[in-house]
Amino acid sequence: MLHGLRPLIVALVLLASAGSSSEQTSAPTPTAALKPARLPANSDAGDQACARCHSAIYDSYERTAMAHASGPAIDAITPAEFTHKPSGMDYRIYSEDGRAWLSFERPGLERKEYPQVRGKRELLYYIGSGRRGRSYLFKTGDFLFESPVNWYANRQTWDMAPAYQSAREMPLNLPAYTSCVRCHVSGMEAPLQGTENHYPQPPFTHGGISCERCHGPGAAHVNGGAIINPAKLAPARRDEICMQCHLEGKVAIDRPERHVYDFRPGDSLADFIRYFVLVGTKGAGLGAVSQVEAFAQSECKKKSGDAMSCTSCHDPHRSPLSDERVSYYRGKCLACHGAPFAAKHHADKPDCTSCHMPASLSTDVAHTEVTDHRIAARPQISAQLLEDTQERPSPPRLVPFPSTQGVDSRDLALAWQSLVESGMVAAKHQAHEVLVAAIKQFPEDPALLSALAYDAQERNAMAQAREFYEKALKIDPTLIDAGVNLGVIEAQQGHVPAALRLWHDAFDRAPYRSSIGMNIARAYCETGNVAEARAAVSRVLEFNPDFGPAERMLQHLDASPSNCGRPSP
Repeated sequence: MLHGLRPLIVALVLLASAGSSSEQTSAPTPTAALKPARLPANSDAGDQACARCHSAIYDSYERTAMAHASGPAIDAITPAEFTHKPSGMDYRIYSEDGRAWLSFERPGLERKEYPQVRGKRELLYYIGSGRRGRSYLFKTGDFLFESPVNWYANRQTWDMAPAYQSAREMPLNLPAYTSCVRCHVSGMEAPLQGTENHYPQPPFTHGGISCERCHGPGAAHVNGGAIINPAKLAPARRDEICMQCHLEGKVAIDRPERHVYDFRPGDSLADFIRYFVLVGTKGAGLGAVSQVEAFAQSECKKKSGDAMSCTSCHDPHRSPLSDERVSYYRGKCLACHGAPFAAKHHADKPDCTSCHMPASLSTDVAHTEVTDHRIAARPQISAQLLEDTQERPSPPRLVPFPSTQGVDSRDLALAWQSLVESGMVAAKHQAHEVLVAAIKQFPEDPALLSALAYDAQERNAMAQAREFYEKALKIDPTLIDAGVNLGVIEAQQGHVPAALRLWHDAFDRAPYRSSIGMNIARAYCETGNVAEARAAVSRVLEFNPDFGPAERMLQHLDASPSNCGRPSP
């Protein structure tokens, strides 16, 4: 079977099982590379430059989680051994000779249906301060990936990466997407054009969230120039500094030829990315990155308006110590509600947040708790009202967030289509309608054209799908999904050489997408080219060594090369 249709907004999928041996023993050592270099005047200067004049703030900020959100893996290695029972895989995280490593092995003794797999990867960077969790990044070739196992601090446990807790295979090909990396690092380098995770080395200039993520590039300020004070910005620009990482929404759509990792304090975030939230659906759970959306629903924010922001309660330069946390946040509440109110309102229970901002498990990241920033006045009653509302859900609607940014038909259409491609079948009709309307306004937009082609391909309107894909690729030849899906159409219509050209181009830029490599291998088998089929399968296993279809095909190729691996009738 040829594989092509896939979401424009990348979704994680569970992989099939296989057996192979894979080992990577050399990679660039990142520690020295992360030291600040001489930068242009409009670039980042690094926290050390700020410390010369703001030593007290620097020392305080260095003790926050944000300051340690990323860095060289060896600086935050937590030795561990972990066995994932559903997949039968043993993992080990350890250091050796000043380098950090992840090893993996499936013994293959108790679970005979799974062949043995073993190997290791050098861990180059860590992501996450450890307060909520931590993962590690490694490279295969020039492509950056996330470790298949993570540390979850709330439960004090190691487990698989989010969405893979029950996986029966090892996901070693989880790309380190910019949407994740950008919020944990500073001075992120963009991936190579046309790729999703082919980063330069190193992929970021400064570990952690630096001063300049909130204050803008500091090199000019070091030389006596001005720098941004978020408190003096217009309320929308002020709030967007926090939103760049603490707002996720249901769908996020990049603006044409813009990327959110290019956002700088003082910019309009809506010029880079548009967020949408889904309303009128059943369920009121909170995602791991839902603070801004939830805060906007609170009566505190609604009644205070622009006078209240994230920094009304959070000091970005310091985190309260554990023994002062209750009094610290109670003081923030009393700053608005006043001491007389507090004297009458549970004076014997000073921890306001435990009742009005309780923690609950995230709906999208396992083992992770989320503080409820909706700040319910009567949490038990509010929860009951939410439950009652869920009994009568209204038709779902996608609305922009914040609502002040307005609605762009192009972004709304792509948002609806992304819901369809993530599994919301009920949204198909709505997506089709808004796509057709949007393309009339933006007839040369390659993302819209690719989405319309996908829609047509699912409706089996292949001539229309081909037309849209070809036009999209003419405008932007780097669209991976459009190339893969057009290749499927070419192959189905007997144009195998054309399909192979499209698939090879996509596979070169996304070699971790196993389905593309398998398409190539099967196409070569159809033409009797055993050597190229084997090369494609081997490339799949290089990036995804626990992928069953590839391992089985390789076994068939070895056993029956004259038949190109096809089982005998």
